[in-house]
Amino acid sequence: MNHWGNRPLPIESDPERPPPIRRHHTARYYAHIVKDSLTTRISKFICSIFLSLLLILGVISFILWLSLRPHRPRFHIHDFSIPSLSQADGFQNAEISFNATARNANGHIGIFYDSMQGTVYYRDQNIGSKSLLYPFYQEPKNTTIVEDVLSGATLTVSSQRWMEFMNDRAQGTVVFRLDLTSTIRFKVSTWNTKRHRMHANCDVSVGADGLILAASKGKRCPVYFT
Repeated sequence: MNHWGNRPLPIESDPERPPPIRRHHTARYYAHIVKDSLTTRISKFICSIFLSLLLILGVISFILWLSLRPHRPRFHIHDFSIPSLSQADGFQNAEISFNATARNANGHIGIFYDSMQGTVYYRDQNIGSKSLLYPFYQEPKNTTIVEDVLSGATLTVSSQRWMEFMNDRAQGTVVFRLDLTSTIRFKVSTWNTKRHRMHANCDVSVGADGLILAASKGKRCPVYFT
């Protein structure tokens, strides 16, 4: 009886049979490979140049933006006094004098100011206001002095308000706020920006003699736009 049935008999491989011959690619095939490799290298080189140019332009644009970006003017309060504060009935001849500075710290940007208004507040109540400066142009790296005196019709202090001053004076300090407001425009080369409503709030304290305290002298005033 045939043990293998109908299955084919195994055939032994010839150990001396040579391996199949490896076919060599044609010259056209290798030329195509070289062409693709060269194209890839050129594409990568062009992309590298393009990205480098973008990086350089980005750095230059950032530097220009930093140099041409307008900075707000800087205000400092240097003097503020109410000479008659030492008198119980001083409200009858009361006056407030102040001296502040507006600094344009920009290196290449000028500032146009419309007329500036000065207002003095006590406990957030308006006690005096006055127009200070006519419209003017401030050159870069320039400082403008803002000084004036509020008295008479420009200073509205009642006897009741003066008594409040006296109560604070008894504690050693009377606190006021000088608010300087104006509408400004920045001048960048030949181009002017839109108008901005500017506020400089100068908190200032005076002593029993009505003179500015050392802690307030030379103090920088916060500036904001509305």
